[in-house]
Amino acid sequence: MPEYAKFTEDMIKTHTILVPDMLPIHFKMLIAIFEAKGYKLELLRNDSRAVVDEGLKNVHNDACYPALLVIGQFMDAIKSGKYDPDKTALLITQTGGGCRASNYIHLLRKAVAKNYPQIPVVSLNFSGLEKDSAFRITAPMFLQMLYAVLYGDLLMTCYNKCRAYEINKGESKKMLDKWHRRLCNIFRKGSRMFLKTKKIYRDILNDFASIELSDEKKIRVGIVGEIYVKYSPLANNHLEDFLISEGCEPVVPSLLEFVMYCAAGTFNEAKIYDHPTKRSIFNKIGYDLIYAKQKELIKIMKEQGSFEPLHDFEHLRKLADKYINQGVVMGEGWLIPAEMAALAKSGVENIICTQPFGCLPNHIVAKGMSRAIKQDNPNANIVAIDYDPGATRVNQENRIKLMLANARL
Repeated sequence: MPEYAKFTEDMIKTHTILVPDMLPIHFKMLIAIFEAKGYKLELLRNDSRAVVDEGLKNVHNDACYPALLVIGQFMDAIKSGKYDPDKTALLITQTGGGCRASNYIHLLRKAVAKNYPQIPVVSLNFSGLEKDSAFRITAPMFLQMLYAVLYGDLLMTCYNKCRAYEINKGESKKMLDKWHRRLCNIFRKGSRMFLKTKKIYRDILNDFASIELSDEKKIRVGIVGEIYVKYSPLANNHLEDFLISEGCEPVVPSLLEFVMYCAAGTFNEAKIYDHPTKRSIFNKIGYDLIYAKQKELIKIMKEQGSFEPLHDFEHLRKLADKYINQGVVMGEGWLIPAEMAALAKSGVENIICTQPFGCLPNHIVAKGMSRAIKQDNPNANIVAIDYDPGATRVNQENRIKLMLANARL
């Protein structure tokens, strides 16, 4: 095995850590948390065709599309000349599960080592991987990150709802930017204000509720699928913006659902195989904490009444049991059919399943369960959209337009 550059304590002060663009709303707050600890992170926003081309140059043909995009975005940024290779590091997540995303880091290191061996690649994970890195997450930081996800989910939900119906164009974006700045400043300063969740939730909900909206009836379109392509504007060709332009309301499940899905996987397996471990017990405790926080947010959203609450995760688990065993945890596993069923039952009957090349669990589970979900929900209009280097944006949008034409009949 070749030796790769490691991220050391000294680099915390000297290096800029580049972050791939997946969830702009959430990631900006997560970055602010690390900035409070002395790290300097920057969210990448380059999304030209050059990103795909760089990915094709540096990733083998069998790798999945998210790997190609993430590595391509990093390589395109490094080659842009904007960053000093001697003072730059790259941050990538590892789930630690069966998804090939856990191996992106090795593909990225191999790509970087060719021309920039001095650039370290940093792992962000909660599975005990890459223990020798100076990039660490403490328990207080984990709690802050949990709240950043909750705030991000609330902002994303309110923003998508309001911008679909806003009378004064751009008002929703101004409100989003206002709350982004406020929350990022709270996290960046290391203030404990982020713990005043009930007040902040209500203030966010009331502020977005003050935006003047039309009473026009629009088609609501749910977005599910592989986590990166579901959320990343780079990966899904700005799918939410396209739906808005077509006169639709995009409905995107919360990131917290994926976080809880990962947490539930370990203690679910311990139950299925009757083999409890320290990790499964710890994950169950963590899951109970996260679920309590989710219920708190759902309760406040119901009380305020202007926006549809997030899906209760225990409700999702019950829905999943009707179609698939919760032991199916490769990739997004049982979460995809659960989200599709929850959307259909809540009135969001038009659903786009984003399916990147190479994501085998996604293709098998999502397509395999679509028929069963349609049988239970006859009005469900589910379409799978493929995302890969050869798929053109025009073809993807035409397929979505066809789905919308059926929805309007």
